Amino acid sequence: MQITYRPKGTCSRLMEIETDGNTVKSLKVLGGCDGNLKGIAKLVEGMEIDEVISRLEGVRCGSKSTSCPDQIAKALKMAKEQA
Repeated sequence: MQITYRPKGTCSRLMEIETDGNTVKSLKVLGGCDGNLKGIAKLVEGMEIDEVISRLEGVRCGSKSTSCPDQIAKALKMAKEQA
């Protein structure tokens, strides 16, 4: 399944996530902290969706109420609801 998600409240502008059943196959984020987001993408590749959600949900960026990792978790939760 291919997921395209527009994050809210972060510097990143677009997230493209590919899943295979219950696993994240790939993650690409446009905008935001490039190196950090590429690192996160490599870390979550091959991980079960529920594990990614549990690790990233609720992470904040400075004084913001959300972050790019939190928005990745939200995108994956949305994808699970649509499946």
